[in-house]
Order: sequence, then C-alpha cells, then structure tokens
Amino acid sequence: MLFYDRLIAETEKERTAFTSIPLIREAIDSGASRPLYLDFLTQAYHHVKYTFPLLAFAAARTSDEAYQDALVEYMEEERGHEKWILTDIEAMGGDAVGVRNGKPGIACQVMVAYAYYAIEWISPYAMLGSVHVLEGMSTLLADKAADSIQRSLGGRGKDGFSYLRSHGALDIEHVAFFKTLVNGITDANVQQIVIDASKVCYRLYGDIYHELAARHPIKSHAA
Repeated sequence: MLFYDRLIAETEKERTAFTSIPLIREAIDSGASRPLYLDFLTQAYHHVKYTFPLLAFAAARTSDEAYQDALVEYMEEERGHEKWILTDIEAMGGDAVGVRNGKPGIACQVMVAYAYYAIEWISPYAMLGSVHVLEGMSTLLADKAADSIQRSLGGRGKDGFSYLRSHGALDIEHVAFFKTLVNGITDANVQQIVIDASKVCYRLYGDIYHELAARHPIKSHAA
C-alpha cells in the first residue's frame, strides 16, 4: 500500500469526525450569516499567516534536501495568501485592519502553537500533518461552502470569496503534489509521525469550528 493511501485509511475516523461537525455541515447545506463568515475569515487569517513561517521553520530543521525542496515549493505557493483573506474581509464589510492587528480565538492559537511545537520537538516531518489536513479539507469543502454561503448572503458576486475559491481549486494541485511527496517516504517512523500529526491537526482544526459555533448559533443565516 502506498503511504498516502495508508495515511487516508488510518485517519479516516478523525476526518469523518471533522466533516461531521454541525457548523461545517450547516455552512455547506445552508450557508452562513455575515458575522459568522467574517469570524471564519478572521480565524483563517490568523492561521494562514503562519503557513509560510511554519514551512520555513520545518525547512530549517531538516537535513533531508528533498524534503527541503518540497517545503520551499510550498513556500513559494503559499506566501501572501493571508492578504487575500483581508481583501475578502474588507469586501464583506468587515474591519480588515482590526483583524490584522487583532488576535484569533484560543482554538486557532492552540493549533498554530502545536504546529511549532511538533516541528521543534517531535520532527520537522510533522508539518506534513498540517499540510495534509488543511489542504485536504480545503479541496473537499471550500468550493461547496463558498457556493452555499454566497447564496445565503444574497449573491454578492465574486467579492469576498477569493480565499475560499482559490483554495478549493488551487489545493487540488497541491494535494497531487502532496501525494507524490509522501509516497516517497519509506521510513516507517516518519510515516507514523505524519499520521499522528494529521490526527492531532484534525482535532485542533475542528476545535476552531466548535469555537465558531459557540459564538454563532447555526440556525440563523440572516445577512
């Protein structure tokens, strides 16, 4: 079995739990209120802005040149994507400057902190767990969520959805690149590190949505 297939199989329980989160299902099926969507974008900004630094952090802590090369390629693709989110926030009538100067919820802080911890104290390969979860879920859910939320907010054109739209399409290519990368990992210990990190990331990323649900009742979608 190729490692990517094993990774999918061994994290199925965690992936199912994530995609079953009521807020996520509701957003895909019925959309979201503007305050909820703006809060989602706020949390996204505060973890996406760390993608490039985390990739660089992992690259600096591995001597595996092939892995470093892959991380550098990711860095080139991911740099500056947080700016797209600020543009979306402004387009939706939010306070982009306030978001940029503010701080995220606790769940987002914990997810980012774990990524730094895992890279430093477990293995630089732990970064692949975050990449797998965040890009994989974007590919699976982003376009569907964007369609539904856009409808629920009265169809405001493309403005305000560049982050979701771009990641829904862009991450299809990234997932293909990820598959090739991880299928080249033959060390059983490294494979387990990636599996374990993915399981943790599913849980921590899911906590962001549970936190959003606590702040925004999912029954109302008034714009």
